[in-house]
Order: sequence, then structure tokens, then C-alpha cells
Amino acid sequence: MSRPNILFMIADDHRHSALGALGIEAVSTPTFDQLIADGACFTQAHIMGSTSGAVSMPSRGMLMSGCGLFHTPDPLPVDVPLLPELLRQNGYRTFGTGKWHNRRGSYARCFGESGKVFFGGMNDQYAMPVNDFDPAGAYPPEETYIADGFATTVFSDEMINFLNQRGPDDDEPFFAYIAYTSPHDPRTPPPPYDTMYDPADIEVPPNFMPEHPFDIGVRDIRDEVLAGYPRGEDEIKQHIADYYGMISHMDHDIGRILETLEARGLRENTVVIYTSDHGLGVGQHGLMGKQNLYDHSMRIPLIMRGPGVPAGLRSRALLYLLDLYPTLLEMAGVAVPEHTAGHSLSALLNELTYMHRRQIFSAYQGVFGHPAGAPYQRSIKNDRNKLIQTVVDGEETWQLFDLTSDPFEVNDLIDDPASAALVERLKADLKKRATRVEDPVFASA
Repeated sequence: MSRPNILFMIADDHRHSALGALGIEAVSTPTFDQLIADGACFTQAHIMGSTSGAVSMPSRGMLMSGCGLFHTPDPLPVDVPLLPELLRQNGYRTFGTGKWHNRRGSYARCFGESGKVFFGGMNDQYAMPVNDFDPAGAYPPEETYIADGFATTVFSDEMINFLNQRGPDDDEPFFAYIAYTSPHDPRTPPPPYDTMYDPADIEVPPNFMPEHPFDIGVRDIRDEVLAGYPRGEDEIKQHIADYYGMISHMDHDIGRILETLEARGLRENTVVIYTSDHGLGVGQHGLMGKQNLYDHSMRIPLIMRGPGVPAGLRSRALLYLLDLYPTLLEMAGVAVPEHTAGHSLSALLNELTYMHRRQIFSAYQGVFGHPAGAPYQRSIKNDRNKLIQTVVDGEETWQLFDLTSDPFEVNDLIDDPASAALVERLKADLKKRATRVEDPVFASA
């Protein structure tokens, strides 16, 4: 079989549970639901965390570089080959459109063709500053202009235009990458999605709280001041309704892309991936943003369909987003660089195992490195339990959750005497994993 095409779609702020097919949240996602039915859905996919309040930047950097969190600086290192860059060097036609949060130079390394691209983190969805393809790779800021239309549709149209130039008999495989700014705020879905969800019909999540029970060092960052303190149920319901509207609209536009893929005769030899750079609180645990280590922020949707992907696979294997780096290189027949911290999903996709990673280590801190006194969070998670450490102003707080009986992380067991031995084991595991990934907090301890 010829090397597969790869269509890679990534959202901004789409949490793992906001997929209709999973039956957790009341959001309409028929396109994603059909992708899940036709392919594989990994329900325990995570990001490794962030060294920035702009969580998408290191998250996307890890995906592109295959490096772990503490080896993914900004800008991305020039001596590390990026995923599309490697594919491009090995015979793939590479096309990108949408958000690129990892600077212009790295974008130019990755893509030989481009639709409209937004170099930044967030902006008005109806006034997205974009650049057209620059063959010289400079993408000068003075050539930036405001796109005409809603960002999701603008970027989807660019991808559709690219696919319409392709056919099943083209010899050169492609890697086509679209990065949405949805459902990131400002959450202003276009009609009719702006009224698709009535806030009065929205149920607040089981872990809704008016305020987080203690300070985790993020109270005054931009994401957290999008709603008042304490959080009111009516306000949160409106935020959720807007969030769902953004997701349902994006689901519709992705449906248009997949229809084009099929119409061009490209479905059978194209691996389709849908994922997100992180999740979002939107009222869970009294938090609005993603600068925390709860599952609503660290877990992401991950759906795959196409050649080499079994239909109907629903996997709970623990994995990282950066595990796609070696996975896609293997699918493309490209040698995987030794530097990668990712572990290929090939054994899961071949149904040779149901396990992948034994534990998930996560970290959050607002700045790279470890300045004295800076707040930070660390966690370790296995297939049942999660331990979270938070340090703010030198004060340390620990939390323990049994994720089997308490998937919304509401019942903190840290003070339960019956959990004492488990806590000590998990603390030792946390230190071991942190040391292995060269976490500066533990290196300086």
C-alpha cells in the first residue's frame, strides 16, 4: 500500500468529555461521533502540561517536536526536527492553515504550502489577523491582514481548497494540518449556533464550585477573570452554552472537510486525526481556564480514522499528545529520531495491547524554569488514582482522587488514613517521574 496521506485537525480548548458520542456532556457533535464510530477513540489522552499561562504554545510545541515539556522552549529549537518538517524532507507535500503559536520560523520549516495562518494565541473570531503563504518563509508582520469571516470557516475553507487540488492518483502523499482557534474565547459562535443551546437547559457539571477550595496560583490570570467571583450558576451556564455552540459549529465545518476528502476519492488512503491542545474548566472546580492539572484541563479528545486504524476501537490507554509524533512518522515510513519522548501508538492500533503508559506525569507553572517562589503544580496519575501537588507562596497542598469511583475529582482522599500508604507510593512515583523528565522543580530540590 502507498504511504498514507495525513489530515491533522487540532482545536484550541476542547476538553476530552465534550463529545456527544461519549455521553458525558449534552453537546451535539455528529461529525465527531461518526469519526469515533468509523475509527479509534482514545479516551485517556493527555497533554503533559505547560510552562506558560498560554498552555497551547508548549502543548503544540511538544506535538511538533516530539520533546517533553521541559525540553520544549519557545522558540522551538532549530536542532530538533519538527513533525511536518521530517515528513516534508521525506517526500510529503505539507500544507498548513489556522493557528500557529510557535513563531514564524518554525512554521516556515514545516510547510511548503499554506492557507491563511494566524501567528498568535487568541483573537476576535470575526477579526482574525492572518498571513498568506510566503514562499520566502518570512511571513512579515507588515503583511498581516484581517480575514473576512468567522475564523473556523475561514480556515476550513482553506483546507477544502487544498483538498480540491488533490486526487487519489497523485503520487506525492500529503500532510495537511489545520489548527482551529475554536472553541477558545471569545466564544461567539455564528448563527444559528449562537442560540443552539439554551442556558436554561444546561446542567452545571457535577464538579461545579463557586470558587476553588484553595489558592492554586492562577486566580488573577486572564482565563480566570472571564467570569465573576464567586462563580454563579447562571453565568456558568451561559459560558457552557457558548462553548457548546463553538464546538458544534466546528464539528459542522469539519464535516465539510471530510465530505471533500471523500468526494475527491481520498478517504481510503488518508489517516484522519482530530485532537486538541488542552481542555478547559468552564466552571469545573470553580475554574474557567486550563492552567491546572484536573482532568478537564489535561485530558483531550483524540480520534483517528483511516488505513491502519481499526474501526470501533475505544481505548482507555494512558497516553500523551506527543505520542503522535513517532506514531505518524511510523505510519509514513519515516525513521523516528532518537530524541523523541513520545511512544508510538502502533501496538494499540494493531490491538496487540490495551496498555500504553503506566503513569501520566503532568506539570503546570506560569513561567519556564523555576524562579524562586513561583507557584507550581505537579501530578502523577495511573489507571485509578491521581495525586496533585500545589505550591503557592511556599505553602504545599496535596490532593488525592480515586478516578474510578470519582471521575470528576470531587472527593479528596488525602486526609483519609486508609490512603496513607498509597499517598506515599504516589509521592515517590511523582518524584521519580519528575526527575526522569528533568523537571527543574525537582532538580533544584
